[in-house]
Amino acid sequence: MLILAAILAIFVYGMIAAMLGTILPDLSARFQLTPQQNGTIAFCQALGLIVASVAVGPLIDNEGKKAGLVLGLAVVTLALVLLPRSGGFGSIATYLLLLGLGGGIIVTAANALGSDVTPDRRGTTLNLLNLFFGLGGLATPFISANLLARNSVRLCYLVAGLTGATLLVNIATPMPQPTGAQSFVFSEIGNVVGRPTLWLAALFLFLYVASEVGVWNWLVQHLIAQGIPESRALNVLSLGFALGLLIGRVGASRVLISVSALTVTLAASILMVIATYLMLQTRDPRVAWVLVFLAGVAMAPVFPTTLAIVGDAFPRMTGTALGIVITSGWIGLAVSSRIIGSIAGGDPKRLKKALLVLPGMAVVMIAVDLALRAVAK
Repeated sequence: MLILAAILAIFVYGMIAAMLGTILPDLSARFQLTPQQNGTIAFCQALGLIVASVAVGPLIDNEGKKAGLVLGLAVVTLALVLLPRSGGFGSIATYLLLLGLGGGIIVTAANALGSDVTPDRRGTTLNLLNLFFGLGGLATPFISANLLARNSVRLCYLVAGLTGATLLVNIATPMPQPTGAQSFVFSEIGNVVGRPTLWLAALFLFLYVASEVGVWNWLVQHLIAQGIPESRALNVLSLGFALGLLIGRVGASRVLISVSALTVTLAASILMVIATYLMLQTRDPRVAWVLVFLAGVAMAPVFPTTLAIVGDAFPRMTGTALGIVITSGWIGLAVSSRIIGSIAGGDPKRLKKALLVLPGMAVVMIAVDLALRAVAK
């Protein structure tokens, strides 16, 4: 039941992560939103993720993972019920802020729970757990394009129902109480924030999430601007990128048994540079699918493996350390979305140029990974 609760929570979060990119074309058409307004909406979601992740760490360390999971799932359910009732740009931004708050709580609490299941193989466990994030990310655009005729209202209510069911499972699941070694102790915060490993891992996740969420939020609109029909663009996102994340995490969980976490993240960063650049250079939906799939495979191990590195480095106050690092990731989401929206301006065709920030971020990731390796020695 403990593993099931964590899997369902991560699956729901995967659906949420793909939600904005899936419904944005429909919302843009209905409310005549510009790319700049879309960037602001994405920023509001990122702001919610940032606030939640930095605040929930001490709550998880003191009250346990169950408190975080129940709170996060309840907030997400509320946001998804309210979102279809939006009247325009302002209300959409507000409900996405709320969605971000709930999502930030869920991802921190679920990964902290998964980190405790098998401490000796955190990298493998967290990659297996987060493959359900990829499954959730695949499900949202696939269901929207193939079962709901791209109806954002019905999609929101469907995901709200699944989140509510997950909430009930987590309420019913007994979970371990926090131990003294894991509890938040204010006097020991200096031992956490004073270590370079924490901040290098935080910078690494900042750059990674900036790239990954840039794909989730903007790829569909970029492909549409290249002349690819919306339904095919959504399938490229779901059966390409999300499927790549899923398969990549299955493979990474095996590789991490014999290969170090930092070697895996370095190889992934190099492949990200190549794949994200190439996927922006085609107008053929079949070629786009292949390249987007490879980008998903390349990105797959980065998030969970980075969290495993943090879990290994901080056996005390793990939730607080994870919260800081994950918060840095959401700051990357906010920064990249604002930059992409600003570069694109009011012209969707300029998204191709704007999205070059994705391979650029991956180049910097290589340097940060090498610095992490030096600190580890």
